[in-house]
Amino acid sequence: MTPEVAMTEITRGLQMALVLGAPPLLAVLGVGVVVGVVQAATQINEQTIGFVVKAMALVATIGLLGHFLLGRLVAFTQELYQRIPHLIG
Repeated sequence: MTPEVAMTEITRGLQMALVLGAPPLLAVLGVGVVVGVVQAATQINEQTIGFVVKAMALVATIGLLGHFLLGRLVAFTQELYQRIPHLIG
């Protein structure tokens, strides 16, 4: 395996990690900002409120997008396994 091929595969893996991780992280980030603004406006500084709401947003996001994300991961893994002979040889 040449260094160029290795870097290409590492890049593809990092891109896949970004695609899989971005939706849940963005959902939690958005909910966290909204909860923070509401808590600042109402002066309710209870940490468990923010945690519970962010956890619910994470579960909802994974529940809605989990099938899509898992499908992308399975397709990537299958493609990687199919490319192994070409990567080694």
